[in-house]
Amino acid sequence: MGRELRYGMNPHQAADLISGGPTVLNGDASLINYLDALNAFALASEAEALTGRAAAASFKHVSPAGAAVAGRIDETTAETCGVAEMSEDTPLSAYLRARDADPKSSFGDVVALSRPVDLQTAMFLRTVICDAVIAPGFEPGALAQLRRKKSGRFLVFEAHSIAQLPVRERRDVLGVTIEQDRDAADLAAALPADPPLDAGTRMDALLGMVVSRYTQSNSVALIKDGTTIGIGAGQQNRVDCIRLAGAKARVWWLRRHPCVRGLPEVPGMQRQDRLNWQMRFAGREMTRGQLDDFGRQFGSEARALYDEADWRETWLEGLNGVTLVSDGSLPFRDNVEHAAEAGVATIIEPGGSLRTNDVVNAALEHGITHVQTGLRLFHH
Repeated sequence: MGRELRYGMNPHQAADLISGGPTVLNGDASLINYLDALNAFALASEAEALTGRAAAASFKHVSPAGAAVAGRIDETTAETCGVAEMSEDTPLSAYLRARDADPKSSFGDVVALSRPVDLQTAMFLRTVICDAVIAPGFEPGALAQLRRKKSGRFLVFEAHSIAQLPVRERRDVLGVTIEQDRDAADLAAALPADPPLDAGTRMDALLGMVVSRYTQSNSVALIKDGTTIGIGAGQQNRVDCIRLAGAKARVWWLRRHPCVRGLPEVPGMQRQDRLNWQMRFAGREMTRGQLDDFGRQFGSEARALYDEADWRETWLEGLNGVTLVSDGSLPFRDNVEHAAEAGVATIIEPGGSLRTNDVVNAALEHGITHVQTGLRLFHH
């Protein structure tokens, strides 16, 4: 038959690996582990190929929680991840930026890196809640560190080059076998030269297109300075994708406000618990019970700030320069209006819908550059 997996989609389903796949260097994989690892590594590898920078993806349930290329680690990311300053051109900087996009969703993720895992990255991965890592190799000492994680059960994949992937892929669904071409469309060629994009926006557009290629449809990705700051995935209508991605992007930006970063320290509170409170506080998304608990733990001043809207509204005016990439055509102008409220300056979409002219006009009204690629990137 094949190699037996830990389980299939659920623990009550048996599963086997029939052929191929990355090499398992440690741990025992399930079907979902493979799906996450394979899609995540393809995303990271293609992102580096398109941008020339080390890239990383944080995957949960066959969609990215975050993705980024290597770059500067800001103070908020450094505080959240508990790291000091580091070189910008490293796989670890790419992963920290990817994980910080939506750290609530990245809890227990599969980590994908476009370059080999070095010792610094391995040591960091031992400090956070993640389930697996996939990379094209491991530098001396890195694998030994990873094998100590989760009492020796941490899942480690060594990936093979995506250049070796077959041109056709096959899926069996309820007794039906379907075969199709693998989606290998040239993303750089699909991004037109007119209207012209500056180098930073073009990089964000290409990263967003790769993210869309490996995110469950319908999907929308918001990108800023080489990192996703909001992803809306798996929605049945596109405007909900944009609203979801926009809500995540606003929380990402509000986490950088002094009111959020300056919440009082609570003795004995773990880093992830503090982060969860900061995200609830930033997004004003607490239940009544959580509000009572928040006031007890962080004090009356923080509780009063939670109800105030002015500081949030003022800070959100600084969220700008965001690039939106949609895996499918935007069908109505309300997509643009929600995008504008999330600081979007550039929209990348296939175009060609019945109301694309309405979308183009809405973008003009909001001062948003609108780019049509003619390339749909659905992923299921």
